[in-house]
Amino acid sequence: MAARSGEGLQGFTSAGSWLSPLVMSSDELNDVIQQYCVRCHNDVTLRGNLSLSEFDIAKAPQLAETAEKMIVKLRAGMMPLPGARRPSPDTLLTLVETLETLIDEAADEQRTPGTRPFQRLNRAEYARLIEDVLGLRIDPEEWLPADQISASFDNIADVQAMSPTLMDAYMTAASEVARQAVGQADAPVTAKTYTNPATVSQHEWEAVEGAPYGTRGGISVLHTFPADGEYIFSMGFISGWGERFHDIDISVEGERVALVHYGGDIDFQGRKTFPVETDPVFIRAGQRRVTAAFIRQMDGPYEDLIRPNDWSLTGTEASYGTTSLPHLINLTLEGPHNPVGVSDTPTRRRIFTCRPTSADEEESCSKSILAGLAAQAYGRSLDQEDIEPLMRFYQMGAGEGGFEMGVRTALEAILTSPHFLFRMEKEPDNVEPGEVYELDEVDLASRISFFLWGTNPDEELLRLARSGDLSKPKNLERQARRLLMDPRSEALATRFASLWLQLQDLEKVRPDAFWFPNYSQQLAVAMRRETELFFDNLVREDRSLLEMYSADYSFLNERLANHYDIPGVVGDEFRRVDYPREERRGVLGHGSVLVQTSLGNRTSPVLRGKWVMQVLLGTPPPAPPPGVPDLEATDETEGT
Repeated sequence: MAARSGEGLQGFTSAGSWLSPLVMSSDELNDVIQQYCVRCHNDVTLRGNLSLSEFDIAKAPQLAETAEKMIVKLRAGMMPLPGARRPSPDTLLTLVETLETLIDEAADEQRTPGTRPFQRLNRAEYARLIEDVLGLRIDPEEWLPADQISASFDNIADVQAMSPTLMDAYMTAASEVARQAVGQADAPVTAKTYTNPATVSQHEWEAVEGAPYGTRGGISVLHTFPADGEYIFSMGFISGWGERFHDIDISVEGERVALVHYGGDIDFQGRKTFPVETDPVFIRAGQRRVTAAFIRQMDGPYEDLIRPNDWSLTGTEASYGTTSLPHLINLTLEGPHNPVGVSDTPTRRRIFTCRPTSADEEESCSKSILAGLAAQAYGRSLDQEDIEPLMRFYQMGAGEGGFEMGVRTALEAILTSPHFLFRMEKEPDNVEPGEVYELDEVDLASRISFFLWGTNPDEELLRLARSGDLSKPKNLERQARRLLMDPRSEALATRFASLWLQLQDLEKVRPDAFWFPNYSQQLAVAMRRETELFFDNLVREDRSLLEMYSADYSFLNERLANHYDIPGVVGDEFRRVDYPREERRGVLGHGSVLVQTSLGNRTSPVLRGKWVMQVLLGTPPPAPPPGVPDLEATDETEGT
């Protein structure tokens, strides 16, 4: 059996010659275990809470849990311990491959895949499906609680508990999503506030993503306007002492709708304590990018007594002579005032695929609309039993508010249906408890699609599944390659790789502003994007997994290249860049990994080593003994 790729024990020596497993009997391998392993792992010492005194390699399938522990440690090169007596490398390779062969052959004969509970949509999958079905980009964190993390992933069915509170959150989300998608001509006046994190840089050299060219800092968001009407934009600021005369550009979809002048009364700490408001601005309904940003006033180097750092909020109360620009802290959108209806939007065009011209046509038109939406949302073909409940919801809503309200009410029902929220797989008729059966073809299509795309299967995949041909090896491979070449497979990088490499932990680290004043939110986002693009490139170009650790290239934009001190990269777009030095090779040189495995004021070899063992090698270290305190920081370690 070939060595399991990607793990520590390699099939070659340090001199570069390839190893080959030896021909050894079970008794000979048992002697190796007794001679080199039992010294620590016996009934008395129980190192690692493991005893191999009675271990027999011929009985490895019956002792699979123990054998798997041995395989992991041997493959990672962690056993025997450094400095201890070790058998020859080819003997170790023979031992681990024999264990793998025995366990894999036994597992293949027994074919016990286990059971799989129902799978519910997590936050990311919920948002992706809403965008696929309705063309609406949402932030599920507004309504849904955080997903449970297990083994670094948030889509493990075993820990996806369901509760009345979570179901209530799904219902709230469905109501709000349906309202945003359809619009609301009689929408009440509401206010929504967007707030900037403290680490967002708002200096002249750094714009926020989505802001128009020629601006600096500010806030740029996707906001859904429920109706055509007048909206008021108000902003809160903080600035350095004595700052005046800055213009704020308010734009919708890149077009200026207002220009606000910043100045006037500012308190002695540089804070403008009251919001700056615009006059009412007429805006049509729909989801639109709204940006409030300062107009950039200068380019080139600063000529201050002390150059400001990139993390700009740390410099808003600086000493005399330093640059301390005003910062936009929050943006509030209030409206609609004087609503006059709901204009046509891309989302409404997706929903209302037909329009009844008379009352007699409303039922057939609504049935056509709901059948199309439900088929997309459920990821399968529908039958009459799926349509009838939706039509009852339509009739309930239409009786209160007409045709559009009926569709909106039924859309809420679709988004709270178990067929949308849960991926429940079909069991064959008359299957016995514990009996192994082949997965339904449509369920197989769903598994492939959610793994590679993070969303429902497309029509081609479903058509092949309905014909019963998807599970054929050639078709399965062909479809997997097709899905990988589709742009939607970026989910492998933004979801699978991001969770595997624990990139979400980047948000938990707040580098000390005194030691690392040039760390900003924009830089952290660029670091994460670098690693995602790097992994996406490995998949699309079918590169070797070993390049995860040895690649002499990565994907950078100007902000990140400047941080790495790599010249010649200009602009916000990421592009492939070759590293001029060897120390940044592979993901271990990525800022996303280095930051998340550090403390706020210094590096941490312990955290970094733990990350390598847990994430890359799959061999997490045991928990420390109780009562062991943290190491004390010293002056020599600060800021390194």
